[in-house]
Amino acid sequence: MGTKKIIVLGTASQVPSTNRNHIAVFIRWDEEDILIDPGEGTQRQMIRFGVPINKIKKILITHFHGDHCLGLPGVIQRLSLNKVKHPIEIFYPKQGEVFLHNLINSAIFHNNLELIFKPIEDDGEIPCNGQIKIHAFKLDHGVETFGYKISDPTRWNIIPTKLPIDFKKELIGELKKNKFIEYKGQKIYLHEVAVSKKSQVIGYCLDTKVCENAYKIAKDVDILICESTYLSQDEELALNYKHLTATQAATIAKDANANKLILLHYSQRYPNHQLFEEEAKKIHENVSAAFDGMKIDLPHIKREIDKT
Repeated sequence: MGTKKIIVLGTASQVPSTNRNHIAVFIRWDEEDILIDPGEGTQRQMIRFGVPINKIKKILITHFHGDHCLGLPGVIQRLSLNKVKHPIEIFYPKQGEVFLHNLINSAIFHNNLELIFKPIEDDGEIPCNGQIKIHAFKLDHGVETFGYKISDPTRWNIIPTKLPIDFKKELIGELKKNKFIEYKGQKIYLHEVAVSKKSQVIGYCLDTKVCENAYKIAKDVDILICESTYLSQDEELALNYKHLTATQAATIAKDANANKLILLHYSQRYPNHQLFEEEAKKIHENVSAAFDGMKIDLPHIKREIDKT
């Protein structure tokens, strides 16, 4: 059984504080280690909270405001110093490509890494290495910004009694791959002889104002990691700067049937992050206001879903 865990490395928005690092989130997804939005100080936060930097296989960047990417040079140089052998995929908005390369080449170092660049231009699934699916959704933040949905690939359990008695077991792989097979003049469709297992899904929605794609990211996820830069008393500021309030984040989570909501990306004007949780719980009861170093396990899902 695989292990899935979220470690919140930083929770601050534009201005960090003594107890809030710039935003950064680490996700262990079975054999994949994913770093999202490495803000300034991310390398140190990984050391502080026991996150193994050498295992990073994917780096996801939502946009190129500094609080979401200024830690990238340190992470890349550390990985290179450690002579990490596996390729590292970097996902980022295409329009910010010049900033990505400026960050990577911002200081002198000997680059030992195999970096695979994955520029994103539109909504949809992004082809990537490993047993994982990543979907991107364009958000509304003034600069090109993408949120992400991370999930398992669809897995199927064959029901032997629904197959012909003489069906050869070595053909099951082909059936799963192609979704159908022609056997002795009969077409056998995968969804007729198998059930798909429920995938675990995480949504990551930073930075944005309320928009349709925020709801798409949140739809039916096990965990929604969502910005709540402001409290509702400052809703006008949220609108002006294209951010969310805790109430708006909770409303998106509730209406989109997200199971658990994790809030973060707090403005420095609020020293107490628990205020965000208190506000959001008036809308959606399963809410946690994240703090630096917070760890969240994803429980293994055993239930099955309808045929797709």
